[in-house]
Amino acid sequence: MLFAAIQPLWTSFPKVIVLASSFSRRDVLRSGAAGGIGIAVAGSLAALADPAMAQVTRHTAGYGPVVPDPKGLLALPKGFSYKVVAEAGVTKLESGQATPSDADGTAFFAHGHRYALVNNHEISGGEPFKVPALDGLTYDPGAGGGTTTIDVAKDGSRVREYVSLAGTHNNCAGGRTPWGTWLTCEETEQRAGGAFAKDHGYVFEVDPFDRDANQSPVPLKFLGRYSHEAVAVDPRTGAIFLTEDAGGPNGLYYRWTPPRGYRAGKGALRKLALGQGGDTAGRLQAMSCFKGTTHITDLAQATQPGTRYRVTWVDVPDRDAKTTSVRKQFTDDQITRSRKLEGAYWGDGGAYFVASFARHSDGSVNEHDGQVWFYDPRTETVTLKTIFGVNPDPDRDAGNYDGPDNITVSPHGGLILAEDGEGVSHLFGVTDGGTAYTVARNDLNDSEFTGPTFSLDGRILFANIQTPGIVLAITGPWGHQRR
Repeated sequence: MLFAAIQPLWTSFPKVIVLASSFSRRDVLRSGAAGGIGIAVAGSLAALADPAMAQVTRHTAGYGPVVPDPKGLLALPKGFSYKVVAEAGVTKLESGQATPSDADGTAFFAHGHRYALVNNHEISGGEPFKVPALDGLTYDPGAGGGTTTIDVAKDGSRVREYVSLAGTHNNCAGGRTPWGTWLTCEETEQRAGGAFAKDHGYVFEVDPFDRDANQSPVPLKFLGRYSHEAVAVDPRTGAIFLTEDAGGPNGLYYRWTPPRGYRAGKGALRKLALGQGGDTAGRLQAMSCFKGTTHITDLAQATQPGTRYRVTWVDVPDRDAKTTSVRKQFTDDQITRSRKLEGAYWGDGGAYFVASFARHSDGSVNEHDGQVWFYDPRTETVTLKTIFGVNPDPDRDAGNYDGPDNITVSPHGGLILAEDGEGVSHLFGVTDGGTAYTVARNDLNDSEFTGPTFSLDGRILFANIQTPGIVLAITGPWGHQRR
């Protein structure tokens, strides 16, 4: 990690962008926040990617202005193009039904000469196209969410799409595992009752290539029952780090450590969940941060990149939340909360995670439109890497961005973030030098972008427009960013 080498340069960055205001899911009322905090990025962003993706980071400023799309779908810089891989209600599944609505967290996988996307569907009940409740793949027939797997050719074109998990609820984000599977997260605390035959709020594992491994879905109850957003997995220890997207009170950041004798790999999580004592296997703990001896109750307290807190972990009393939501089982002096904990990924020897926004009205100490944090297991610290100020005019497309949600790393340098804010919606990049630039603009509607993920060779960026549910493959001169 290169933070120590770069930290002295913060005051000399020539381009510190004052950025924008984020209200996730576009359903939070604006509270008059004063001036922007700005953005800065610490460390080698290329190193945040999977090891196979990490390349030399370039101090560049994107690919030029985006060009309006004659088809009214996706504006891209000159020289770039897109193809529609899947579209809710239009393309068909292998089983004959329509592609489900609300594409969200997504990851690309390769196995030999086979390529696939595992695509979450954040379906909570009112969407027009549910994930079909197919025999053997359905956890709860009363729930309409789940995942589909899209087999793609090397050029990103669609080969086929099929259900890989059904009967789950509000599948938002998740995360890749080091052994090549997808952990899909239910962002809900829905109890059994009414249409629902089972409790929800769990994590499920999906294999992108082995269909038999997805039969008879098993909730990984040892990871807790709460509004899961995303996960990152430590390839060395098998520990899993999890974000919670919740309010009233705000959510927590969690760590699950495996029990003695556990060996991570394909099938290991399922075997653990089905074994004796599987519901409480390992330890599930919530993060608590300190500055010296002062306890930090809210991550929004940090306003400067480079802010570092010491971390301790507190055991969750009742991880299945039988009577009380997990985040409500703690007093504020025990743990550290954050509004809108969103995307997560493993890289650079630690776990990165995103807080999408914070407002005084939701109980946050300070207001911002996005933070990116890094947890270092070697030093038991979290460090603020990136912070966004409040967007003064989200309806104006003028290089102002807000509300980072899903996040990935470009093998060509810097971060790619999906906006889930207000007004104009973008995929945007941030260079390692702190300059933000537009990668794509939604010309169809104001729906959020979701699920950015690069092919392993870095030639294709896959991403989704969540509503109505369009999966896109974007190609172009990725290796030629402007200096």
